[in-house]
Amino acid sequence: MADVKYHKAIERLDEIITKIEGDDIDVDELSLKVKEAVSLIKLCKAKIDKAELEVKQVVEDFAKESKENG
Repeated sequence: MADVKYHKAIERLDEIITKIEGDDIDVDELSLKVKEAVSLIKLCKAKIDKAELEVKQVVEDFAKESKENG
């Protein structure tokens, strides 16, 4: 699941939420959907954390470069 793109994971989470909110889901399916949702949430959080670190590094590099050249 690690190769799933962020927007696809969010789309899938929306689908799961819609399914869970419906009255036509049985307990066994509910359990599976909740487990899948938790995995997708963890994946999205990891992608956000990674992006945040990358952006922070770019900003720090830019600031350092600006000081050296300015």
